[in-house]
Amino acid sequence: MRFFPTAKFISCFQKRYYQSVKWTGFPIKYEFQKEDKTKISILPSGLRVVTHHVSGPTATVGLFIDSGSRAESEKNNGIAHFFEHMAFKGTAKMSQPEMENLVENLGTRLFAYTSREQTVYYGKCFSTDAPKVLEILSDIIQRPLLSEKAIERERSVITREMEDIDSQLDEVIFDHLHGTAYQGSPLSYTILGPSENVKKISKKDLENYIKRHYTAGRIVLIAVGDVDHEEYVKLAETHLSQLPATSDADLVSWYKPAKYLGSSALFRNDDMPLAHVTYAYEGVPATHPDFIPLMLASTYIGSWDQSCTNGKVMPSFLAQESSIHDKIRTFTSFYAAYKDTALWGIYYTGNGYQLEDFAQTVSLQMSLRVLKL
Repeated sequence: MRFFPTAKFISCFQKRYYQSVKWTGFPIKYEFQKEDKTKISILPSGLRVVTHHVSGPTATVGLFIDSGSRAESEKNNGIAHFFEHMAFKGTAKMSQPEMENLVENLGTRLFAYTSREQTVYYGKCFSTDAPKVLEILSDIIQRPLLSEKAIERERSVITREMEDIDSQLDEVIFDHLHGTAYQGSPLSYTILGPSENVKKISKKDLENYIKRHYTAGRIVLIAVGDVDHEEYVKLAETHLSQLPATSDADLVSWYKPAKYLGSSALFRNDDMPLAHVTYAYEGVPATHPDFIPLMLASTYIGSWDQSCTNGKVMPSFLAQESSIHDKIRTFTSFYAAYKDTALWGIYYTGNGYQLEDFAQTVSLQMSLRVLKL
């Protein structure tokens, strides 16, 4: 990879972690202790109910669905995020104004977000109102109104959101990172999708997508707060009974296996004041026994920027190095875990002529952090 001393650019690097560092033999031992406050039930439909009791007046209840951009195709990439925008636009039982008034009167806040592997709908409320919030969320995913007028309105909203995302360089570079690391597989898709897809997604497309992906076996109901587990099992049976069943094959085949490809990508723009770079290895998913040690390694590397006055005495050697030699402006370690793969790396910014030496330091420190665990 050649660096341009006078150029400002966005760059992505990936390396396959397995090639340079052995996975087995960590001396650290750890174990999870199951708390009695956390209870899990699986309904006959396959839907999972998880509750965690915490004393207090408030609660959070949500529906976590295995359905994100990774479940899409090149043709419909962006549809999961599009439906998320339609979530609070009314249902067959409630119009949008009726829903908004009900939520406001309850003093509740509703949220939704889409990631590469999940779409999540949740609400924060008083514990006594949590059952009603669950009813609203259940209605949203089972009986969405999907009016043509609302679809066209949200199409414009998403287009403006895409323009906003394009101005956030940290978002842009992580999209490029996934695009080059997993090129040729759905994990490379952006969450919002290309503008061409957003312009042509129809009501029928949305209905087919929900019918195909919003199935009981791919949904987890989670409630945290002053909640009773048995009550929420009954609420799930009542409010989520219309969800279609998930076939055994679909439980494991809704996403295609990730195909990691060690590679690099360079996007030169001399008008940018700083270079933005990610340097990443392939890691392991959360189900792998080495996941916790690698998360610890990522946390140990930490983050730093030039406003940190204590950088020279921080435990992270990379922070100390950055403070002393003034090679970069900022860095952040990250670990993005997925079903069958992960990306562990560092995102940093600085002047183009300083970054070649820092990239070598990053590679060395990430390897040392693992070997010393």
